[in-house]
Amino acid sequence: MRPVGKGVSPVSGDFKKYEDAKPDLVSRLGLYCSYCERKITTLLAVEHIEPKELKPELEKRWSNFLLACINCNSCKGHKPVDLSKVLLPDRDNTFAAFVYLDDGSIGIAEHLSASQRDLAKETLSLVGLDKPLQENLDANQELVALDRVSQRMQTVMLAQTLLNCLHEVSGESVASVVRSMIVGHALDNGHFSIWMRVFDNEPDMKIRFIRAFKGTEASGCFDMNTGAVLTPAPNPDQLNSGGKV
Repeated sequence: MRPVGKGVSPVSGDFKKYEDAKPDLVSRLGLYCSYCERKITTLLAVEHIEPKELKPELEKRWSNFLLACINCNSCKGHKPVDLSKVLLPDRDNTFAAFVYLDDGSIGIAEHLSASQRDLAKETLSLVGLDKPLQENLDANQELVALDRVSQRMQTVMLAQTLLNCLHEVSGESVASVVRSMIVGHALDNGHFSIWMRVFDNEPDMKIRFIRAFKGTEASGCFDMNTGAVLTPAPNPDQLNSGGKV
């Protein structure tokens, strides 16, 4: 789950309509779901971290906004959210909390404390990222990537293929072109955390990903000399219950 820095609200006070915040959120965070990390070009919604049905006073509040796809938004629904009991990408180093596996599943990082592991599990459950693979087959019995797990699997395979391509090229000028191409594929597919995991031994690529995905460097969760993860999150926007990981 990609940590992000939203920055200060672009308006004084609350928005007139919460939908009005979408252009600024997209400008600062990109067209990606803040939870599953997929690129969503349509039906990307302004997500209320604390449901507006339960906290109407926060319906138009910048600090209560992220971006979410229809799947994560639907799973989250109107469930109450205790900010102290979940990990959120705008205030915690969510990248450090999860492990993205080749089979498309998301695990909990081993280095977390017992209490942090509970937070991570609650976060995955909140938006349904702990759901298993759904087998969607076409008329030829070929797997079709419709659900979030299978889409992560496809991104893992793409990233691994491009990593192999990078290792096979010779000459810095060609390698530079390939590196730029890889970043373009990452931006087109989303799943920042998967690209960071597959290219874990390529510091230059990790820094490129961090800089390319809007709002990631602003989170302060990465060393911009090495691409290494930094914990706990500095919570640069000073949001409530931040810095838990």
